[in-house]
Amino acid sequence: MLLCACGHPRPPTEVLHFWAVGVEAEALAQLLPEFERSHPNVRIEVQQLAWTAAHEKLLTAVAGDATPDLCQLGNTWIPELVALRALEPLQARVAASRQITRDDYFPGVWQPNVLDGVLYGVPWYVDTRLLFYRSDLLRQAGFGAPAGNWADWLKQMQAIKRLVGKDRYAVLLPLNQFEPLQVLALEQPEPMLRDDNRYGNFRSASFRRALAFYHSLFAQSLAPVLTETQIANVWSEFGRGYFSFYVSGPWNIAEFKRRLPPAQQGSWMTAPMPGPDGPGVSSAGGSSLVIFSRSRHKEAAFAVIEYLSQPEVQQRFHALTGDLPPRRSSWQSGAIANDPYTRAFRAQLERLRAFPQLPEWEQIMQAMRLMGERVARGEEREDEATAKLDAEVDAMLAKRRWLLARRKAQS
Repeated sequence: MLLCACGHPRPPTEVLHFWAVGVEAEALAQLLPEFERSHPNVRIEVQQLAWTAAHEKLLTAVAGDATPDLCQLGNTWIPELVALRALEPLQARVAASRQITRDDYFPGVWQPNVLDGVLYGVPWYVDTRLLFYRSDLLRQAGFGAPAGNWADWLKQMQAIKRLVGKDRYAVLLPLNQFEPLQVLALEQPEPMLRDDNRYGNFRSASFRRALAFYHSLFAQSLAPVLTETQIANVWSEFGRGYFSFYVSGPWNIAEFKRRLPPAQQGSWMTAPMPGPDGPGVSSAGGSSLVIFSRSRHKEAAFAVIEYLSQPEVQQRFHALTGDLPPRRSSWQSGAIANDPYTRAFRAQLERLRAFPQLPEWEQIMQAMRLMGERVARGEEREDEATAKLDAEVDAMLAKRRWLLARRKAQS
């Protein structure tokens, strides 16, 4: 007993609170035990959040000084929490890290984590949109591969429409989703906001071109005027040829593999987005790992981020969730390197465009979605709709203009 009493005390256990969302939280249960074995003084408690409640819970936690140590954070939420001074800057830790190499990340994935030159998050996985398509119907329409620009893509959709008839369509662009129109707008040279993101720029020639192309797909009956909730089962409708093109994300690779019958597994494929005049860009969504500024365990929290950023761990994470790794080296081996459905995503990740980094972005995109729906349904003309949207967005950004003007006056 005396010998035991004189021995070295065990190091205190650090308990890290990690908030994650959806299936990503479930995957952590299989990934983190290895980290805990190599860090016996650290214990990680993961709390799973629902996507529908995560944003409100995070804001409540910030207001109540009850934030976790680290968190999975959607890229579009980072500016809001930075404005609340809730996130810890990470550039010094990343610069000193041997595990995280900035140049290994796809540029469009890294950029949303940097605000005013300061890094606040490390990309965990990337979510982008591209084309899922019926390769058999495309061949029947006379084409061997998806188009690389809008004009040729339109010809393909028109040919498919002639092939399938009036009760079926060439493409599904659900009116309750803003992502398809957003991607078309991101492919334009002019941004959707102007003057340092102070005003809307939806009356620009660039956005008008994107909106006109989007509108034409409904006006020519190439796309059904429907929301996704009006379709009983997207996967079975894709399988029966109700539509042949679908703009969606990487999670649907697993869904189509699981939901389509074996006889149809060779009838679909993925392709990068066509652009106005050549290969197109797409959105740079996804989630990053962040540390909250009030955490008392920042070193241990960053060690977790380093562990989850290792290419071999990211490959395991992809196998568990289907989420796409943000590092190029994570794509060089394993199942993801040999999956024919992920190849288009790998190509698309080199052509991403980040969203404007401001807290109001999601609200702006919902307003754009409603505008696009009114145009698609024939309730508003394009010029009238974009003028209204600019006015609505200008009102959303009034506080931003006031803050920027005040900052300039004080400098």
